[in-house]
Amino acid sequence: MHTDKYGVLGPLYADVGRELAKIVGGDPDGTFLYAEAGEGWLGASVFKDEGNRVQYFDPSSELCDLLFDAWEAENPNPKMRWSVMEYQIKGSKFDTQFRYPDEVEAQSFDDERREAALSRHFGDKQVVYPPPPGQ
Repeated sequence: MHTDKYGVLGPLYADVGRELAKIVGGDPDGTFLYAEAGEGWLGASVFKDEGNRVQYFDPSSELCDLLFDAWEAENPNPKMRWSVMEYQIKGSKFDTQFRYPDEVEAQSFDDERREAALSRHFGDKQVVYPPPPGQ
C-alpha cells in the first residue's frame, strides 16, 4: 500500500469530504476537521463556519474509520504517519495540513492543540458546542 499511497489516499480523503457533508447536513463549504491519531487511537472534531459563529458536530464512526484508514495508509512506520490533521473545505475543494511526530508529541487527543487550530482558522468567532449529556 505504501508504494501507491496517493492512489489510496486521494479517494479516502474525497470520502472524508463526503462524510463531512453528511455530518453537517448538506453543503460542506466552511467545514473544518481537526484530527489527531497514534498507534491504536484516533480523535476527531468537526466544525462548520456559520457566519457569526462556528458550530461543533460530533464525528461519525464512518468518519473515524476513514481517518484511521488514511492514517494507516501513510507509511508502514508509525513514526512517519501524521499525528495531527487539519482538513478544511472551501467551496468544492479541500485542503489538508499535517503535523508529524517530530513536530508534535501526540500521545492522546489534546484539547489545547485543537483550540489553537480553531483560533488559527476562525479567529475569535464563538464556537458552539452541544450541551453535555443529561442537561
